[in-house]
Amino acid sequence: MGTLYQPLESPIQDLKVTIHNTSLVFPSQETPKKPMFLPNIDQVLNFDVQTLHFFNANPEFPPEIVTERLRIALSRVLVHYDFLAGRLRMNQESKRLEFDCNSDAGAVFMVASSELTLNEIGDLVYPNPGFRQLIVHENIDILEKDDKPLCILQVTSFKCGGFVMGFSTNHITFDGISFKTFLQNLASQAFDDDNNNPKPLAIVPCNDRTLLAARTPPRVTFPHVELLKLDVPIGEELNAKVFETLQEELDFNIFKLNSSDINSLKEKAKDENTPNSKITSFNVVTSYVWRCKALSYDDENNSERISTVLFAIDIRPRLNPPLPQSYAGNAVLTSYASAMCHELEEGPFSKIVDLVSQGGKRMDDEYARSAIDWGEINKGFPNGEFLLSSWWKLGFSQVEYPWGKPKYSCPVVCHRKEIILLFPNIDDGINNNNDGVNIFVALPPKQMKKFESYFNKFLLG
Repeated sequence: MGTLYQPLESPIQDLKVTIHNTSLVFPSQETPKKPMFLPNIDQVLNFDVQTLHFFNANPEFPPEIVTERLRIALSRVLVHYDFLAGRLRMNQESKRLEFDCNSDAGAVFMVASSELTLNEIGDLVYPNPGFRQLIVHENIDILEKDDKPLCILQVTSFKCGGFVMGFSTNHITFDGISFKTFLQNLASQAFDDDNNNPKPLAIVPCNDRTLLAARTPPRVTFPHVELLKLDVPIGEELNAKVFETLQEELDFNIFKLNSSDINSLKEKAKDENTPNSKITSFNVVTSYVWRCKALSYDDENNSERISTVLFAIDIRPRLNPPLPQSYAGNAVLTSYASAMCHELEEGPFSKIVDLVSQGGKRMDDEYARSAIDWGEINKGFPNGEFLLSSWWKLGFSQVEYPWGKPKYSCPVVCHRKEIILLFPNIDDGINNNNDGVNIFVALPPKQMKKFESYFNKFLLG
């Protein structure tokens, strides 16, 4: 049954990292200097995302060889992702953010080392505050104070010969799907043929973001209760502080569901009264987490409270015509499911899964276009009790580099009670560990105890 994740040992938080070199990397070929239009989905995502990709030692590829291969590969791939070598700016006429595709600005490439071995840094699944040392994204000495690169790659080697790639990218550059495509293309450019020429790109990216531009005139045809309008003056960016919550003490835990748990939840979701429910692994896990989170709320009248879970939907295949799968940018919108808390506690699990399923089905071409048009008229952001952010099936660890696949890939996480993360296990290739899911939860202590109680109770029920 589902369990609390227990780290193998207490993580070491001082990874003893030294930065040896910091440089700018530019496209290997000249690229045109031009502005790039950013659609409304991108306009509200002006914050950085950090990811880590750990690799075991490979005797044929010592860290110094890997580092040089990655520096060259990044230079090559920037030809096809020229915006990554540019900067974000506000267009003073349109009052919209746009990319200044100016390859003279460059991406940042950092070379570092740790005095520890990969094994010594501890459990890679368990979020370690020390992991922030593996992707330094502030106070970079070669940059001017106000110069904010869109892409930073830090390669940190360990004493054992293993290493980690740390990426910091502005969220406007990629969603999870397009970032995986970027990684596949970066990996392809790290390979050379017998004549030392790079291989072709794995997937040619589609950089035309006008494909997600609002309609003219915009037509908002749904109420979009999942979006909250903010009173922000025209031309002023949505400040990141809008998304910050009050400082409070939070406990955090990782809850595990293995493949048997997920299959059991799928069986509980089957009901002749909801024949059209889409019973997927994501839908049943989302429903289960929603139920536990909603009921853990610290409120005397919680049973009469309406709870809303938010989750991201990839709209590439849902548009008409479909968006290219290779679309490089953000092509996800927020969907939702809502219910009274007493319904979540007393009702059948199949009904909760049906609500989540219907939330996903809601996101068709017209709904997606209406949400994009809403952003043309209003400024705001997703509105709900919490967001379930899934890194579970993105497949970053399946990308093949010359030195092999990552041992593990993960985000650098923050403790936020309004965001719950799903991420995979380490795939050891033996025990099918990657079939399960890890659920990262941060809550005030009292709510955490209730969450854990419900998490165990409903699996047994």
